[in-house]
Amino acid sequence: MQRREFLALSGMGLAGLVLPHGRLIAAEQLLEPGDAGRRKALAEAALAAAKRAGASYCDVRIGRYLNQAIITREANVQNVTNSESSGIGIRVIVNGAWGFAATHQQTPAAVLATVEQAAAIARANAGIQSRPVQLAPVTGVGDVSWKTPIRKNAMAVPIKDKVEMLLSLNAAALNAGADFINSTLFLVNEQKFFASSDGSFIDQDVHRIWLPFTATAIDKASGKFRTRAGLSSPMGMGYEFLDGDARGKIALPGGVVAYRDSYDPVEDAIAAARHAREKLKAPSVKPGKYDLVLDPSNLFLTIHENVGHPLELDRVLGYEANYAGTSFATLDKREAGFRWGSDIVNFFADKTAPGSLGAVGYDDEGVKTKRWDLVKDGILVNYQATRDEVHLLGEKESHGCSYADSWSSVQFQRMANVSLAPGKAPLSVADMIKNVENGIYIHGRGSYSIDQQRFNAQFGGQLYYQIKNGQITGMVEDAAYQIRTPEFWNACSAICDERDFRFGGSFFDGKGQPGQVSAVSHGSATTRFDGINIINTARSLG
Repeated sequence: MQRREFLALSGMGLAGLVLPHGRLIAAEQLLEPGDAGRRKALAEAALAAAKRAGASYCDVRIGRYLNQAIITREANVQNVTNSESSGIGIRVIVNGAWGFAATHQQTPAAVLATVEQAAAIARANAGIQSRPVQLAPVTGVGDVSWKTPIRKNAMAVPIKDKVEMLLSLNAAALNAGADFINSTLFLVNEQKFFASSDGSFIDQDVHRIWLPFTATAIDKASGKFRTRAGLSSPMGMGYEFLDGDARGKIALPGGVVAYRDSYDPVEDAIAAARHAREKLKAPSVKPGKYDLVLDPSNLFLTIHENVGHPLELDRVLGYEANYAGTSFATLDKREAGFRWGSDIVNFFADKTAPGSLGAVGYDDEGVKTKRWDLVKDGILVNYQATRDEVHLLGEKESHGCSYADSWSSVQFQRMANVSLAPGKAPLSVADMIKNVENGIYIHGRGSYSIDQQRFNAQFGGQLYYQIKNGQITGMVEDAAYQIRTPEFWNACSAICDERDFRFGGSFFDGKGQPGQVSAVSHGSATTRFDGINIINTARSLG
């Protein structure tokens, strides 16, 4: 679990997901429909008021944010929360400057007062702003809607059924050798209505799901313990993700089962208990240079931290420095054709990928989402930018990656789904491993550390398997790989084909001040990196 996810989870269990002006509600209320006509009438009133206030642009976001969390440990239910937060956020440009204000009161009078407040803030900002806001043009789309293509609304599944599923997962892990097990089910439904003076009225219904767990095994004689977390990814899907369809599974070398668009949590919990028990007996890794074979369940986090974040344009320009600094990938590097990786390395950003956490029809500036290249044939070619940033790249069209985590938060540039394209030539994981003489095969995310420029980093994992002369020889422990971003990606020598392409993801990715969270996926196939430094994390210098 990432450190910022831990902080987010801690708050969610105790305070209804810490939503602004949020309230705890009955589970049945999660299914109550919103009033589309009322939302549009309030938005039109806000747009008209903004025009009277002298705004050259205005957008209105009316949001209803629903969350459910069920937290269990062994045979006990520790917490169940259902929470709702709703309100209106209004953003204007007056005298070339942004102003933003929000209200949880969804009345005509509150809307007019909020517009006036946003306009006053914009006028104040204009007095100290060095240059006016420059927005990339967007053509209004009129009345449109978009929904996450779910087959089964997870909010509609009775809590009793969800609790039974989690407790059966826990029981299966305990029966398979775990001494402790905790599991949680997180569900998110964002009902968002966007309207702008460009002529767009966009209604979106976004769903996400995540079932994390951690199994712990203890050697009672020594007190030593080992854990193994679940290997599934959070997804932009409905409850159908948990149906355990065999077509969504991939059997991997070493006996590990991976999951694509269908997850069997009980099966994974049993495997986790056995892996945790096996880790107790695994030898500690010998530090040195190895060829790494990284499963997507591990590589996604490296992509997230050392590709996705350093290619956010606001971070590149120094406008954003929270959550681990700015970026080494400055604009001059793109102009110089900076070599980010080897010729087979291709990164793309995509806000449209079905099942991904970041998939929406339109971003929070009303821009239709799309896919675009970031690194092409190993060369840095682009960044991630919003309407008021993209002109700095010499482009005329926003990338469509603006997001706010609440109606009360101002939207700003957030990471798209950034993925590593699969290899073009047929290559299975087994065939990749056959060509490795001295390597380590890593699954799952572990602890990590990154510097303030996203240049140096260190990543752990959940499972480590030693490879000798093309064969997996057994499990090892206490490993972490150290990288310098361009050196690491230039050491990429092989990528499995699209049959192995899978998403990993971050359900609570933090950015900004005041902090906001977003959800984002990162896809890849299993990938090989040559000559990477492995350290032993258990070794003491004392």
